[in-house]
Amino acid sequence: MKNSLMMNFTVDKENKQIHVEREFAAPLENVWAAWTQSELLDLWWAPKPYRTVTQHLDFRNGGYWFYAMVGPEGDKHWCRADYSNIRPLAGFCHLDAFCNEAGEISTDMPRTDWDTRFNRKEGATVVEITLTYPSLNDLEKIVEMGFREGFSMAMENLDFYFEEQIRLRREYKPNNRPRVSTYLNFPGNTEEAMLFYKEVFGGEFTGRGLVRFGETELPPENPPLSESDKRLILHAELTVLGGHVLMATDAPESMGFKLKQGDNMHINLEPATREEAERLFGALSAGGTVQMPLQDMFWGGCFGSFTDKFGINWMINQQDA
Repeated sequence: MKNSLMMNFTVDKENKQIHVEREFAAPLENVWAAWTQSELLDLWWAPKPYRTVTQHLDFRNGGYWFYAMVGPEGDKHWCRADYSNIRPLAGFCHLDAFCNEAGEISTDMPRTDWDTRFNRKEGATVVEITLTYPSLNDLEKIVEMGFREGFSMAMENLDFYFEEQIRLRREYKPNNRPRVSTYLNFPGNTEEAMLFYKEVFGGEFTGRGLVRFGETELPPENPPLSESDKRLILHAELTVLGGHVLMATDAPESMGFKLKQGDNMHINLEPATREEAERLFGALSAGGTVQMPLQDMFWGGCFGSFTDKFGINWMINQQDA
């Protein structure tokens, strides 16, 4: 982690408030997405060894986020955040509370008013947060429970997420020039297949070569991998005839996948901009079947997949260099 990133934490007992000022080494748009999209919040919000599992998120004025903090033994602590005063890319407020699995607010713990503001800075983003409590006793109770330590750990989780974005972007695609490739999924024999294609075409592996699941730290919500699954291939790129690139990954049943012949190959489009990715996704998927809507991913880009109305499988994978 980058220890040079600014972190200020102050307790204002007179006004029953906690003030947090935190810097992140990422563009404002990325930081905003990480605080407002459930698939990204689930990656970092909970301090380890806990993880966040979202049940519902409707990010709008009057909407709410309902989620669980899940412990290593499967214990769940339910929370709810009710949103108000949303200013896109500038800030939002929410009223935070502990609750039960039905979303009913707990009266045993205080609710907290959060005012979160986002400020663009050269090469970074600063998030300023003011937490206001009903009483001084409530504030002191939260501090005694270790809020500062837990929230600091969550901030470090977010640092790691942004660092992984940068690392994976550089490893898998050092620039954002448009590219078209063929993406292959195998049930567990990607290495055998890609070595076979390498021999046939006399091509070369690019990037990091054959990257195994055990060599990459996956998002915290992923279940632990078996030793055999750790040896499987997470990503491979092979340049073949005429500069065309074959990409591949293992998608075994042990990880919840069910491949069938004909569904294990996609045309992979890598447009230069998010706008072009959205245009292509919308146009090509019209009348077809969407497997995964276009959304932000942990490696620092947006991704989506679908089968078009003619039965052809596509992936859209856009990321900035």
